[in-house]
Amino acid sequence: MTGFKRFLLFFAFFLSALQLGAQEQDSLSSTDYVYLLNADEIRFENWINPDAQRLIGNVTFRHDSMYMYCDSALFFQKSNSFNAYHNVRVEQGDTLFMYGDSMKYDGNSRLLIVRDNVRLENTSMVLLTDSLNYDRNTGIGWFFRGGTLMDGESTLISQYGQFDTGNKIATFRDGVSLESPDYKILTDTLEYNTDTHMAYLTSPSEVKSDGTLINTRNGSFNTDSGYALLLDRSTVIRDEDNIQMTGDSMTVERAKGQVRGFGNVIINDYKDKLDISGEYVFYDRDADSAVVTGKALAIEYSSGDSLFLHADSLILASITLIDSVRVNLADTLQTDTLQIDTLASELIVTDSLRIDTTVVRHVRAYHRARIYRTDVQAVADSIQFSSADSSLTMYYDPIVWTENQQILGEKIIVYMNDSTVDWAHVIGQSLFVQWNDSVHFNQITGRETKAWFKDGHLDRANIRGNVECIFYPEEDDSVMIGMNTLTASDLQAFFSDGTVSRIKVTGASNGVMYPMSQLEKSKMYLANFNWFDFIRPIDPEDVFYWREKRQDQKLKSNAMSKQIPLPTLKDRKH
Repeated sequence: MTGFKRFLLFFAFFLSALQLGAQEQDSLSSTDYVYLLNADEIRFENWINPDAQRLIGNVTFRHDSMYMYCDSALFFQKSNSFNAYHNVRVEQGDTLFMYGDSMKYDGNSRLLIVRDNVRLENTSMVLLTDSLNYDRNTGIGWFFRGGTLMDGESTLISQYGQFDTGNKIATFRDGVSLESPDYKILTDTLEYNTDTHMAYLTSPSEVKSDGTLINTRNGSFNTDSGYALLLDRSTVIRDEDNIQMTGDSMTVERAKGQVRGFGNVIINDYKDKLDISGEYVFYDRDADSAVVTGKALAIEYSSGDSLFLHADSLILASITLIDSVRVNLADTLQTDTLQIDTLASELIVTDSLRIDTTVVRHVRAYHRARIYRTDVQAVADSIQFSSADSSLTMYYDPIVWTENQQILGEKIIVYMNDSTVDWAHVIGQSLFVQWNDSVHFNQITGRETKAWFKDGHLDRANIRGNVECIFYPEEDDSVMIGMNTLTASDLQAFFSDGTVSRIKVTGASNGVMYPMSQLEKSKMYLANFNWFDFIRPIDPEDVFYWREKRQDQKLKSNAMSKQIPLPTLKDRKH
């Protein structure tokens, strides 16, 4: 067959193929057709695939607004589809680009199937995978054999994922990892918005950032600002401080180092052996401080016997104190003296300068504060604990109970030693009461009292200023032999087995001893006597229930300037 005849045969076959394709696609509009725009070579190889045109070299297709390029292809004009091979590239507008080693495209279903070395680019987002399907109808692409999404400095890796090019939402499942220079997220299900850079977590997840670990099963995280909203009982852990915070819902601001917790919030300070809980908690990492309100409760358990403290509000504050500044004498100093500003914020630390600091922690309980521990109970309007001297300071009508003893005054400071009471300082309107039975009480009052404890029990007390005392000496068999009353400038009381064993008076004193048979009820109590057993916390749960003194039982603001009268005795002059 001559070359001219072969050409005519080829041309006739080509025309018939076009007519056949046109007849079978006459129901399609012009925008539905897949158009072949270019190919260096077109071959019809019926013995291989009678329905396909083999295209070789610089192949270009167009389907409405999408252009598709490859080195070679099989074009199925009858089914409005093609298979593309080698250097596959897809472009739609100036925002969507796809690359791969091979691709199948169906113009009727508008589905692209891209395989091997796949790369999808959409504005600033890049998706890498080996198997990608893209539905042009919905604008959604998905992979199922592992993929990596890169968005700025953030990198997302998972086994399965899909990306919606319309709303810029990517959804990832199975072994999901999201990383950036400042954080890392590990989860099984994650939704990510490449426009807002928001990550949405809907399965058990970990977020690691700046020494902080977040555990949540429902939350959102802004990968730019580090702001997180956590729901469904999430936890924030500070490894460096050994602090854990859990709440029904929380917000985390990484840039500010602040965490807010809402609903049944618990802070576990494992280093200081302190648990704090409340309905609302604000925690500032940089200031190492916290505010707790709503059923606020602090539990200190360093001694093994937990102390429960409740108030309307709890504030935890940390203060850094400069202990000393040391200079390396091996370095040559150009001046004879070294002047250092003691403000830590203005100190410049070099290899030749070391600053020794101490972090002092304060726990402040404001309004209607109540304390319970098996060996000591207390109430006050406000209480502050300081780790600097292990002191517990109580303000405004404070009362402290230990065993059968009660101490009250205008202000009480309790000093701890290894979480046990060492000594207490009562300032203003000091009153010590010891319960013997429901009628008889040992009582000592004065302007100021210092009491020392031994093995958790009251050992001795010094009372100063306008001292007045009523006490009941006992026989060896604990039988009371009478009632002693006295006044003095200063008094020392010594205790044994929880009772007054002896009293030492300093300076002028005056006293009367009454036999038990001659006691009159009106003479058995000091003018400021009160036994506040009905206020005393009886168990850990009871710290939440505030009980008021009667108005006539509260301390008077000017009482310290007046001497509290001793009970009047008719035969005192005799």
